[in-house]
Amino acid sequence: MTPNRAARLSCVVAAGVVLCACARSEREKLIVPGGDAERGRAALVELECGACHRIPGIPAARGTVGPPLDGFRERVYIAGRHPNVPDHLVAWIRGAPSLDPGTAMPDLDVSEAEARDIAAYLYR
Repeated sequence: MTPNRAARLSCVVAAGVVLCACARSEREKLIVPGGDAERGRAALVELECGACHRIPGIPAARGTVGPPLDGFRERVYIAGRHPNVPDHLVAWIRGAPSLDPGTAMPDLDVSEAEARDIAAYLYR
């Protein structure tokens, strides 16, 4: 490997490390203003989200139709296309079909406050 190519490769690797560190610190900032994780847990149970999803902390939530929701705060995207940030997650919970008409996720018909609580639970 030429010295010039080695130097370029080192720069690319360093940039990747910096970007990963930034992405991780951004993941750590996933706080939902006005959201309450305990109310979110109760809403997930009441809405029977566990019929489709495995949800940590909810023993009866063993569904396999939708993706498991463990480690949600570490995901980069919601449904593979929407950046995983609180406002997008709240919008997804409130009306996934309006964001992705082909999704199997139903319209939950929940309020903004309920969606914020659910998002807070998923980001805990």
